[in-house]
Amino acid sequence: MLCVRCRTGTAVTDDGLCTSCPVAGPPLPGRPEPVATGTGGWGIGTWPRSPVGLSRAVTALLGAVIVTDLAAIGTGLHLRALWQGLVEEGDPAVHGSRGAAAERLHSVAGTGQSAVFVATAVVFIIWFHRTRRNAEVFDPGAQRMGPGWSVGGWFVPFANLWFPYRVATGVWEGSVVPGPEGGRRTVSRAPLRLWWAVWIASSFLDSFTARMEGSAETPEQTVQGLGLVVAADAFEIVSALLAIVFVRALTRMQVARAALRAPRTGSGQLTAP
Repeated sequence: MLCVRCRTGTAVTDDGLCTSCPVAGPPLPGRPEPVATGTGGWGIGTWPRSPVGLSRAVTALLGAVIVTDLAAIGTGLHLRALWQGLVEEGDPAVHGSRGAAAERLHSVAGTGQSAVFVATAVVFIIWFHRTRRNAEVFDPGAQRMGPGWSVGGWFVPFANLWFPYRVATGVWEGSVVPGPEGGRRTVSRAPLRLWWAVWIASSFLDSFTARMEGSAETPEQTVQGLGLVVAADAFEIVSALLAIVFVRALTRMQVARAALRAPRTGSGQLTAP
């Protein structure tokens, strides 16, 4: 259990204090947490650790997701147009060299999507775990689930529809800068809620369209399946944009929260992306 006063050391007394906080009392005005030795309020070799670099990497990768989705949409619409020509006008171009080239381009775009998605997921989960560990230092009382769930929660079937969001709400609440009297303030969770709702919807849509495209047997079904895949890619772009908003918002909150721990020297403050 963490010390109820500094929330960094291990509690050893009946009052829940650590060895560095022998006397209970309210936090210093304007400093609800003790001063840290690290630049910008971040720890050195311990928690909390700055999520800024990881957030920038996640943002860049989410941008790459958007680019690959746009490429997939373009190649998908081109391939769909060829199949549409066969259905409506009997144009056999889709079975010739044009169709083969369109199929290859669409396949390459899909491979690029998968590769970028995996890379993004890995870095995002690392960033997510770091923010969860930081939130444990900032406000352990706001955390509903252990830090291990910030990683494992994504891989448990069915539970992954809820557990990561539950972790994220605790991180969000724990990263809010306290009020003037040291009390917990409330900040709108709109960026978190919007991103999570669209992410879940996008995941279900991806699964549905993959089945539709894979089971298509007639030209008409192929046209319909390709149209749904394009729609799913467009929905994924919206999800990626909302993820960027969420990542940047939470990172800014943690930077502001960590700044309360920094010495008032007027230098060396980290800024959010």
